[in-house]
Amino acid sequence: MTQIVLAVHGGAGNLTRKQLEYPGRRGYERGLADALRSGQRVLLKGGSALNAVTEAIVILEDNDLFNAGKGAVLCADGSIELSAAIMKGNDRTAGAMVGLKRTKNPIRAARSIMGHAHSLLFGVGADDYAQSKGLDMVPADYFSTPFRRRQWQKLKSKSNAVLDHSDDQAATGTVGAVARDRRGNLATATSTGGMVNQTPGRIGDTPIIGAGSWADNNTCAISATGTGEAFARNVFARRVADLVEIGGLAPLAAAERTLDDIRRDKGVGGCILVDAQGGLALPFNTPHMFRGWLVGDAPPQVAILADEQISID
Repeated sequence: MTQIVLAVHGGAGNLTRKQLEYPGRRGYERGLADALRSGQRVLLKGGSALNAVTEAIVILEDNDLFNAGKGAVLCADGSIELSAAIMKGNDRTAGAMVGLKRTKNPIRAARSIMGHAHSLLFGVGADDYAQSKGLDMVPADYFSTPFRRRQWQKLKSKSNAVLDHSDDQAATGTVGAVARDRRGNLATATSTGGMVNQTPGRIGDTPIIGAGSWADNNTCAISATGTGEAFARNVFARRVADLVEIGGLAPLAAAERTLDDIRRDKGVGGCILVDAQGGLALPFNTPHMFRGWLVGDAPPQVAILADEQISID
């Protein structure tokens, strides 16, 4: 049996230390810790990495502080479009959904299509498929919060679309989780509401397997967050895995090198990564990334700025 490992993220962005030093940040820290504990319970009982990342993401999707599920950002027309992807490392089976509007937990929808002849569904068809699998459906106004509506109104007047975590009122973006279970299997899951004031129908890197996420037991499991278009153009997650497997780089070095490519492509962001040996890496090229991790039965560790590590019992 191998040591269990779990990490989560809640987005990377450009908020300063001063902007992040406020009492409200404790809610984000607790949210990350709650997600970690949910996944940890699965892993300590001998459950799979796939189940662990699913349950961790559900906690973040249900927390309206994060840009995934309830609390997702609004598109330019005031609507909400949700995307998610999930992948397991033992056989590289994956599932993804784009443009969900009625499914309460997009990550469960992505999970439901794993092993199907189609691994990616969009829009009405994606919601209908999720409903056919018995997943919880909600009205559109379930996802929208007063804060998100105010945020949208502010940017709508500027005809501007930005990462949630780049707005001076917002702190987080895409959420993700990676895990290694007691059998040494890896898995990844990622969920997002996209960019604030994005054009309806936009697709970022999150639901594109190999761009926003990747899992392979021979290398690593990765979940990314940041400028989706740049991550997609660089096929970020698969490139990191290839640099580990083919290039012989250590996982952290592979991730940092690929983040350099993202920066050259005028993108910003970060990722969480667990490798086949249980090593963790959480690099980012922005002032902050909401992140948390744990090993075994230890309490969750969370951080936002680069020089932080906060233990939450």
